[in-house]
Amino acid sequence: MTAALQTMPPHERAAAHLESDRWLWANRLLVRKAISEFAHELLLAPREVEPAGAGDAGRYVLEQPALGVEYTFRARRMRLDHWQVDAHSIKKRIKGEPAPLDALKFIIEFKTELGIRDAMMPVYLDEISSILYGSAYKAATKPHRASDLAGADFQAIETGMTEGHPSFVANNGRLGFDTADYPLYAPEAAGPLSIVWIAVSREHSRFTAMSGIDHDRLMAEELGEDTVADYRAQLTGEGLDPDRYHFMPVHPWQWFNRISMSFAPEIARRNIVYLGLSRDLYQPQQSIRTFFNASAPSKRYVKMALSILNMGFMLQRGLSPEDMQTTPEINEWLRNLLARDRYLQDNGFCLICEQATISYRNPYYEEGLAADSPYKHVLAALWRESPVNLIRPGERLMTMAALLHLDPQGDSLTASLIERSRLGAEEWIRRYLKAYLAPVLHCYYAYDIIFMPHGENVILILENDAPTRIVMKDLAEEMRILNSGATLPPVVRRNCVVLDDAVRLDGIFTDVFDCYFRHLAAILDERQVLPEARFWALVGECVREYQATQPQYAEKFARHDVFVPEFPRNCINRLQLRDNRQLLDPNDPDKGFEYAGTLPNPLTGGADGSPGLLRRAVGHIGTYFLGPG
Repeated sequence: MTAALQTMPPHERAAAHLESDRWLWANRLLVRKAISEFAHELLLAPREVEPAGAGDAGRYVLEQPALGVEYTFRARRMRLDHWQVDAHSIKKRIKGEPAPLDALKFIIEFKTELGIRDAMMPVYLDEISSILYGSAYKAATKPHRASDLAGADFQAIETGMTEGHPSFVANNGRLGFDTADYPLYAPEAAGPLSIVWIAVSREHSRFTAMSGIDHDRLMAEELGEDTVADYRAQLTGEGLDPDRYHFMPVHPWQWFNRISMSFAPEIARRNIVYLGLSRDLYQPQQSIRTFFNASAPSKRYVKMALSILNMGFMLQRGLSPEDMQTTPEINEWLRNLLARDRYLQDNGFCLICEQATISYRNPYYEEGLAADSPYKHVLAALWRESPVNLIRPGERLMTMAALLHLDPQGDSLTASLIERSRLGAEEWIRRYLKAYLAPVLHCYYAYDIIFMPHGENVILILENDAPTRIVMKDLAEEMRILNSGATLPPVVRRNCVVLDDAVRLDGIFTDVFDCYFRHLAAILDERQVLPEARFWALVGECVREYQATQPQYAEKFARHDVFVPEFPRNCINRLQLRDNRQLLDPNDPDKGFEYAGTLPNPLTGGADGSPGLLRRAVGHIGTYFLGPG
């Protein structure tokens, strides 16, 4: 099917993968995820009709009596109130008659319980349709085995991922891409491609960089001196002074769909000049705005603004000019701080810094819009170091998102890595936790720093198919410092927040435990690689071993206790269902995170998912991760 799709004319290729059986399976998988995650967030309440046996699945029913709709399925209730739903077991009936599974109908049937406003419903349905379209495409074009992908190179694994964020139901809609754009720019579909280069007037653009890097040096390193000379000659040939311009990369979709129209006055005035397509070819990454240099892997990543709706942000796949101006300095401060830390250096913890940025301000939007707006974020880019330069002989790179990857047959990539490593599952997980969880904990307790350490933001360094250390990325945009910032440099204070103690560990409990380990533990347990209880016991061992090495933080360990009996249930789908065009808005203090009671802490043996003692404290908590402290 892959070869046939590639040779089809574009008008035929757009829908060729939408075969009935493939479409039905895509819907089954998405309905399974919707049941699991919406039940996890207490939006839906399946009723048990047949209790589970020891280690077995129980039978549940989910009803919408007003419509005569009934879903039955088998599921295991696991730690962190995780619903491990058997996709094959899901059956639907309407007024007693069998009906096919339909993810769009599922959303409509339960729209009241999900709290989707009528005004928002069309966009959310479009996202679900787009996810199903992509799921069917991947099923048609990615007929791989996990055992083969586990041994593949860095970029083959990156483009082999098929799921997106494990907890968001609407996790990779990418509204704005049409059916011709999808195979060009979606990371799981696209091959290496050229990006657009433009020259932008220095009067309206701002270039910033870490110490020792300037615009001319960066362009020489990224473009090459011959290309720089060609671009300068092109400007001179048009009667323009090349010293009045910065060179800037633009995502091809952004150039054709936004910049060439929205910035038409600036182009007409020669404040923006099209230079051409890059000679180097770039591979789109899972983060969709970020491109890896496939022609010269040691060169920097390029991250470019992209005005599409994806996972709760409309036009917010852009890059804020204000953020761009401070990003290199924040990265430099963070690198200098952590480079002095003996524990992190001994652990092998690495950062890849955003070394330089460039942004362009459209004078019309600047004058016409008083407040910050996504429309001001559409022309910006940054350069991030390549992790290829960090690896040693015998090591290789892999996105941490791959640990949750299942192939079309349902086999686990992590299970394949463990088998390839010839280590036992417990030893493999111990090494992984030491490489990943221990430095994340140390940054929190030693420096009050919390990253956004989800799978796509972490790169694993493997040796003999086992993790040895990690690389953290997306630093300035998503890193937060949990204090008032009074003693910090002014540029860093924009990343400071002050949190109530009840939610101060949210970056660990939600981002690591609930949004990542919950899924990994279930995958390993279901495939009989490692029992779930043992997985969480190893997590607890990792925490205790880390704490034993850092007795100077004993007071903080006690005050911010990872072993509390329960913690707030942070509901990220509730947040997206409330407003899927702008998941978080730093200008609106009422738009904070959504909580629904608590979750029993798997490190202390809690297994059921009933709301607990902290319900009143965290029923709804405001803007903790949004604004400066």
